[in-house]
Amino acid sequence: MSGMMYDPVQVVLDRGLRSLASLGGDLVGHANAIGASLWAPPRLVVVGRLKAGKSTLVNALIGAPVAETAALEATRVVAVYSDGAPSRAEVVALDGTRHPVPVVPGRTSALPLPDEQIAYLHRWLPSAAIRDLTFVDTPGLATLTTKNERATRRVLIDGFEQTRSASVDADAAVFLFDSTPRADELDFLKQLPLSPLNTLGVLSRADSFGEGALGRRDPLHHAAEHAVHMSHELAQTVSTVVPISGLMAETSHTGALGEGDARALASLAGLAPLALIDALESDAPGPLTPEVRDRLLDLVGEYGVLNGRQVATGGAAALNQWLAANSGIDALQQVLRTSLSEFAVLNRASRVLDRVDALAYTHPAREHIRSIAYAMRSEPAMLRVGLLGDLQRLLVADPRSPVVTELRTLLTGRSPAACVGLPPDASVDHVRAHARQRLATAQGRASATMTAAEDAALVDVIRAYTSLMTTGHL
Repeated sequence: MSGMMYDPVQVVLDRGLRSLASLGGDLVGHANAIGASLWAPPRLVVVGRLKAGKSTLVNALIGAPVAETAALEATRVVAVYSDGAPSRAEVVALDGTRHPVPVVPGRTSALPLPDEQIAYLHRWLPSAAIRDLTFVDTPGLATLTTKNERATRRVLIDGFEQTRSASVDADAAVFLFDSTPRADELDFLKQLPLSPLNTLGVLSRADSFGEGALGRRDPLHHAAEHAVHMSHELAQTVSTVVPISGLMAETSHTGALGEGDARALASLAGLAPLALIDALESDAPGPLTPEVRDRLLDLVGEYGVLNGRQVATGGAAALNQWLAANSGIDALQQVLRTSLSEFAVLNRASRVLDRVDALAYTHPAREHIRSIAYAMRSEPAMLRVGLLGDLQRLLVADPRSPVVTELRTLLTGRSPAACVGLPPDASVDHVRAHARQRLATAQGRASATMTAAEDAALVDVIRAYTSLMTTGHL
């Protein structure tokens, strides 16, 4: 995120880590190691079933075909994509050791270790698209052999719990599904150390949704309606659901489309619908050779051929712009740049605090470390970090608690008025009065909590309403 160095949460944590380093000895190394994770770009993990379109989406977001299935024989292992030069790759083993992998354009490089010994593949390439977010592509969930799911689970869940060196600390997730997520997919998401606010749902293959491109309803419109419905259905799992055509997004954002492709597609502009269908399915596809027809389908799909052929008469630039505008990628990137990135930073901050707390349990200077951790958590800027952690824990302990709704309102409110459920034009006095009412309700509820998670959450909720009541902001 541009300007992330000035984020108040990170400033507080940086100041605390400097205090930790000032204690000297080995704490300098500990503070530097924790600080490196603080300033590293948040990691966005892309998950979904096998063939859900994860690698296609990663290619579109990065703006280069780096996640091609044959690139590094890496479709069976987790792959981490980071900004960096020169372009290179390393395999990270389960024991934390790193093994270089040759990256030669046009050539497939075998991985140097068996899959079962690999934690993940780390790939660096110079790309502004991944400067502020590191993308993590996963092999797939619930596969026929379960081998790929084990690889994903090992590095995102099991590895996180067992060893730092074999884990990928996910700060946010993009979850791809077709029409309705399976129960095992939702169960996997709940085991990630994330909240719904850190998780974005993506209704993949929107260009073939429902009856598809040749059906009676426009699949993109149908997918958009279904995405709204699924956003409500999955409210306890994802922040929202965005429909996207990964194929159209990938083609438009990776430079795969040329003028020859546009001319070939434009040659179909005058065909009647039935003649076009025959051209798409026939062994002798009208004005195109089978090879050219197949290439167009690989680039833009049936929807792109059917609805983009007239646009293609304006050339490759016009067609590329149309593909991008209709793919849904702009809406997805907007969510990634705003809310998902914001909550990813808060999630990273929570994990930094957890690492300081863990150090306090084992280090001889534990009292000093605990004092530093307490000072960091007590800063007003850290309140949102606490609220996000409260939401995550309460959704596990008691997802039906009314405090869940309060936490989400406080966290997602873009203004003090929104944080207390008022319209944006509410006056400061009205906001403070409403905060006072909510504070009284929360204090009354605190005397009869059902779980420890709810009890802890109400402490932070009370702090939040107190701040809104006394200062007019959170």
